[in-house]
Amino acid sequence: MSNITCPLCTMDDVAEHKQIFECMVCGHEWPKPSPTDEDAEETGPRVVKDAFGNTLQDGDIVQMIKDKKLTGTSKVLKCGTKSKPIRIQEHGDHEISCKMDGFSIGLKAKFVKKVNP
Repeated sequence: MSNITCPLCTMDDVAEHKQIFECMVCGHEWPKPSPTDEDAEETGPRVVKDAFGNTLQDGDIVQMIKDKKLTGTSKVLKCGTKSKPIRIQEHGDHEISCKMDGFSIGLKAKFVKKVNP
């Protein structure tokens, strides 16, 4: 029927439904991988771009382009605040991990711009 095998019984008699696969031998059901999961695996490392479209890499220095309040504190990162060298995160919606004003924080790339050394 297909080249997909059941992860439990390893039989290849698998029915394909809209969002799941179903083993016809043991009845096990498992979700189909989403297209975004497959695309992420095929494209390789995450490409992160700042607010102006510049590609960011580990070790780059970034600068805030907008005032942002740090959640859980009364601290505000002001526009123009520069970071220590950044690290690109592979997972999650905060693409950048860095230190600014003595705080270790995660940032979204849309709030920063790359600073040329």
